[in-house]
Amino acid sequence: MTENNHKTVLTGGCQCGAIRFAMLKAPTKISICHCRMCQKASGAPFASLADIEHEHFTWTRGKPATFQSSSIAERDFCSACGTPLTYRLIGGPRIEIMTGAFDRPDRVVPTRQYGTESRLGWVVGIANLPSQTTQQNYGPEKMATITSHQHPDHD
Repeated sequence: MTENNHKTVLTGGCQCGAIRFAMLKAPTKISICHCRMCQKASGAPFASLADIEHEHFTWTRGKPATFQSSSIAERDFCSACGTPLTYRLIGGPRIEIMTGAFDRPDRVVPTRQYGTESRLGWVVGIANLPSQTTQQNYGPEKMATITSHQHPDHD
């Protein structure tokens, strides 16, 4: 896909594959927001968002549902599977995409934090918690019985 002589830089979508998107330019800002609204919208201790101008972003499959989360902002999500997808100021020139929705979330690394007044105290120590891979947690026998219904991280 090309537009304005730019090639697709990043792609992503929802869990079920009904909604897909593409960025024609790298995000200008990648951040973590700890505010209570982002916690609720993501169902997680914080939201991680990649910011880009609307002109460099396109929905390539489906259209998301929208929830107006405040008097100034809307959040897009997949109405089929519930995946949170975006945050955007109403009428603003930019859209922020949830980094977990990218096919390659490792390529959208946060460089700043916002809403730290609501940051949960335990978030700082996450990296030091004991950890296991999914295979270690379930074991190879259980892993062999699991069938994913999630859309693959590509089209």
